[in-house]
Amino acid sequence: MKQLLKLPKLNILLSNGQKWHLACMEVFGGRETCYSFSLYIALFQKQICTFAVDFNLNASTMETKRFCLLAAAAVAFAFIHTGVAAQNKLSGNNAAEILKEKTINVIGDSYVRNHKRPYAEAWHAKFAEKYGMKYNNYGRNGGCVAFDRTKDGFGPSLMVRYKEMEDNADIILIIAGHNDAGMIKNSADSLAMFRDSLDLLLTELQHKYPKGKIGYVTPWYVDRDGFVPVVKTIKKVCKKHRIPVLDNYSKKCVIQLRDENFRRQYFQGVNDTAHLNAEGHELFLPVGEKFILDMMR
Repeated sequence: MKQLLKLPKLNILLSNGQKWHLACMEVFGGRETCYSFSLYIALFQKQICTFAVDFNLNASTMETKRFCLLAAAAVAFAFIHTGVAAQNKLSGNNAAEILKEKTINVIGDSYVRNHKRPYAEAWHAKFAEKYGMKYNNYGRNGGCVAFDRTKDGFGPSLMVRYKEMEDNADIILIIAGHNDAGMIKNSADSLAMFRDSLDLLLTELQHKYPKGKIGYVTPWYVDRDGFVPVVKTIKKVCKKHRIPVLDNYSKKCVIQLRDENFRRQYFQGVNDTAHLNAEGHELFLPVGEKFILDMMR
C-alpha cells in the first residue's frame, strides 16, 4: 500500500525579495518512488505549476532525498528564469486595475499630515488618487514613534495612535522618525526606547493587518544629532520584521535636503528640513510610487 510522506519545504529567496516555496510530496511503495513538486509564489499564495519526477529507486536513503530536492530547486529556478513568474508581477499596465478601490493607510508625523499645507498635496495622497484608492491619513504634526508629546500639543505616540486606523487596509505606510531623532539626540537610553517601541509597533501592525502590505519611509538626509542612529535602527528593526524600507537618508536621495537652493524651491521654507511643498511632492512621487508598487509584487 502506498504511503504519503511530506518532505521539508524548500524555501527560495530571490534577490528582489520575493519568496518561492517548493513543497515536495514523496509517494512511495516498494522500489518505485514518485516525487511530486508544487511551486508556490508567496505574494499571491497561488500555485503556478505542478510537476512530478519518477525514480525507480529505493528512496529511503537521505542521499536520494537530497538529490530530489536539489533537482526540484533546479527546476524551480528554470521556471523563474524562463519567465513563468513574470505573469504574476504587478506592472504599470495592470497596477491601476489591481489597486483600484483598495485602501491605503498612512500614519506618521508632519511628513504625513503635510505641516501647514493640505495633505491632499502629499505624494502618498497623490499616489492614492492616481490609482483610485481609498486614502486614510493618520498623520499628526510633531508626532513620534516612541514618545508621547501630548503636553507639547503634538499628541500621543504611534504606539497609541495606530489603534485608530481602519482595520481593513491593503497597504500601510509608516512615515516617521524625524521627531524621534530630535528627542533622542545622543541618548543611548532614548534610542533603546525608540528601538523597542518600533519593534512592538511593527509586531502589532502585522497582527492587525495579517494580509496587508506594510512599508516604512525614513526621514530625509538631515544633518543633526539623532538622525543617523534612528535611521539605522529603523532599517534594522524593519529587517527583523521583513518590512521593506524606503531609505531617504542618503545624499543620493532625489530630495537634496542639504542644498539650500533645493530647499528654497521644493520645501515649505528655505529653513525647513522636513516638509515638502506641492512641487517637492510631485518630484518625490515617482520614487514613492515605485516603492509601493515594489511592495505589492
